[in-house]
Amino acid sequence: MRYDQSRADKLDETMLELLLPENAVESLGQWLADPERGRRYANGSGPHTIPYTPSTWTAVAPWPTTFADRVTADSAWVSRAEVVAAVQAAEQSEGWAEAFVATQVWGYGVTGYGPYRTRQVLAQPSAEAVFTEAVSLLVDEGAVAAYEVLNTLDGLGPAFLTKFLYFAGLALPEVKDPRPLILDSVLASVLRRHATMVGRAVGYEWSEAIAKWVWRDSGWTSHRYDVYLRWMYAANDRLTAASIDWPASPDVLELALFSAAWDPA
Repeated sequence: MRYDQSRADKLDETMLELLLPENAVESLGQWLADPERGRRYANGSGPHTIPYTPSTWTAVAPWPTTFADRVTADSAWVSRAEVVAAVQAAEQSEGWAEAFVATQVWGYGVTGYGPYRTRQVLAQPSAEAVFTEAVSLLVDEGAVAAYEVLNTLDGLGPAFLTKFLYFAGLALPEVKDPRPLILDSVLASVLRRHATMVGRAVGYEWSEAIAKWVWRDSGWTSHRYDVYLRWMYAANDRLTAASIDWPASPDVLELALFSAAWDPA
């Protein structure tokens, strides 16, 4: 099927109308209540930690001053809250490259090619200027405008540029709403299945083909990121209105969907 923007718009509208079915609310509530899964995030996603290997990052500069010593530490963990603190510390000296590194260490974790790809982005002459412009736009115009600017850097795909945006949005005292959230292939897969399901529910026999295109695994446009943010915030409002003690932080929903708390298939 040829891509059809009008059908994509209809499917987006349907997703924003139907949001989460009852089984999704139930599954997400069970995830939040489970002490082995979501209960630690009942007050926010700050405790969510990722392992990394400091020694593999020795060639990357600048290094976040609050992170583990790369010479002495064989292994370490870093939480979302600690990344926010590192970004705030870097922001005080206007060191957005250092802030960027902090977000990528958390994003790549123990993935071996993370340091190499981060160095490739930092090596671009325009990198620091792009980070600075993106942050300025995040404050003045919002996440979608900042996304467009960051998406011009070679080798920095949406999954990792949205990690930078997400943490910058948490670290800065004021940004234009809605604050950024992480979008990666796992989240896109959930939205792809959900879009297919709601489209079929209203009789769109073409919903699966359109969903496969707009919620593909990478290469999302800034428009798609805008749709994602609107859906995530609306879905989070749906959860906070339910009787499951859901926190008012949409990034907990992002973490829950990434953790397979609900499968819309």
